[in-house]
Amino acid sequence: MTRARRAVTAQDDLQPVVLGGDIGAYSIARTFHQAYGVRPVVVSTFSTGLVRHSRILTNVVEPGIDDPDTIVATLRRIAAEHAGKRLILLGSADWLVRTIVENRDRLEDLYTIPYVPRATLDRVTDKERFGALCREHGLGHPTTVVHDVAAGGSPDVSGLRFPVIAKAADTAAYHLVEFPGKKKVFTVDTPDELADLLERVRASGYVGSFVVQDFIPGDDSGMRILTCYSDLSGKVVFSAFGHVLLEEHTPGALGNPAGIVTQHDAELVAQATRLLEAIGWTGYANFDLKHDPRDGSTVFFELNPRLGRSNFYITAGGRNTAELYVREHVQGLDPLPPGAAAQITEPHLYTVLPRLLLRRYIADPVLRRRVRSLGRMRRATNPLWYSAESDPRRIAYLLVAQANQWRKYRRYYPVPRPQSAPRVEQAEA
Repeated sequence: MTRARRAVTAQDDLQPVVLGGDIGAYSIARTFHQAYGVRPVVVSTFSTGLVRHSRILTNVVEPGIDDPDTIVATLRRIAAEHAGKRLILLGSADWLVRTIVENRDRLEDLYTIPYVPRATLDRVTDKERFGALCREHGLGHPTTVVHDVAAGGSPDVSGLRFPVIAKAADTAAYHLVEFPGKKKVFTVDTPDELADLLERVRASGYVGSFVVQDFIPGDDSGMRILTCYSDLSGKVVFSAFGHVLLEEHTPGALGNPAGIVTQHDAELVAQATRLLEAIGWTGYANFDLKHDPRDGSTVFFELNPRLGRSNFYITAGGRNTAELYVREHVQGLDPLPPGAAAQITEPHLYTVLPRLLLRRYIADPVLRRRVRSLGRMRRATNPLWYSAESDPRRIAYLLVAQANQWRKYRRYYPVPRPQSAPRVEQAEA
């Protein structure tokens, strides 16, 4: 288990509130507890095993979290229960961030809300508009066709070669619909299969666009992750880049990193900085990228307007993510302490899996040796194992959950044969 670090700064009047019950929400709560010793409130649809029996947070169950009026009422009630505290509100998924931003006028009298205005949010979270921003500012981006689902029919994909990647342009709206075989990201082999998928999406009631993209070959280890923090003046002051080793493969979590090694890439950070500063971004921005083995380039897939699900890779790598929020938005200081590094450069392993399972899926022997070495040097972190969490019921849950990871990967992503490269979906955080 990773030892709890002593609080960076005492902040007795601080009260974080986090919407969501997944690994990302728990990780955000842990960063606040680790940095300031506070007990965040985590609001979730139901009590997930990740937050149940936790001793570092208070879990509030709100089944109506999808309804704006309900969640606003819940948040105002929570604020009343913590009268006199300085409240900061965060979301662990795109649709939750959107809910916060769209209801800012009903919440910001009580909460600090460290997210961009709705117009800026719309500009980057729509995948069609994000592709245009990439082209405008010189960032690599896959060849893309955008289809209006409500219009029906099939898109013109004559400029693409199958298989292709297909995913919703509006992830917040997509979250609200259900249909047989729903995934976050689809790999589609034929035009007929694409037409069938789009008809099922249309029948579900989703009326946004669907993005159909060039499929970039390579396994999960071709993926990259980049998180940047922009201060209130719109200047990028911090970045954390990582090499993804393996992604999750269950349908509901498909494409989320399960293992990351931190490193640094000055050129990709410069590209992201160019885009973020041009649009006046503030706060955290999380990019999904992939290395293209055909020409050696790296392309940007999307920008998530928040800390990603695997956000603890940053804190584990040496920069507590909560501290930037609190210093700037609560204490009125510069986001980074004086003399602090503007990027993470030292390698550190982040994983939500047993390390032996992770290594089984790493085909590159150099990467596999690095993972083994980081583990032996105790430079490896699983965000769910925290020494402040001593409830035996939680420990029992985590032991079972870690054992179940073997079963889930065996079912959804069997270890590929050495002679054939696996085909994987392109990431979405």
